Amino acid sequence: MDSLARIPVLFKIEDIGEAEGELVRFMAPRTVSAIVKKLPLESVCAVWMGEVYFEVPVTMGEEKATTTIEKGDIAYWPMGNAVCIFFRETRPYSAVNRIGKIKKNLELFDRVKNGTRIRMEKC
Repeated sequence: MDSLARIPVLFKIEDIGEAEGELVRFMAPRTVSAIVKKLPLESVCAVWMGEVYFEVPVTMGEEKATTTIEKGDIAYWPMGNAVCIFFRETRPYSAVNRIGKIKKNLELFDRVKNGTRIRMEKC
């Protein structure tokens, strides 16, 4: 059964593997809803410091935005219309809407290079 509050997601990273995450609606309800409606999403990754991000067809403004994140956080970056995965202790380039957490295989994102294809889908 689908939980309305927590949505399990899978990140399929080309030639690297799969990571499991969870979107948490209360973190940014409008942002999470907009992204879930667009799943599955496929894109190309970019890497910036301890972060992998990829553009998504979702345009949202800031919602409970922050520049303080934790390793393993999944966020939406309003400035870049992108989903971000923070795989190391770092700071985002600009404010992000935290939307979830990677639950399994976070270390895979350390192997992602610019141009790596990624697919985000519901589990």
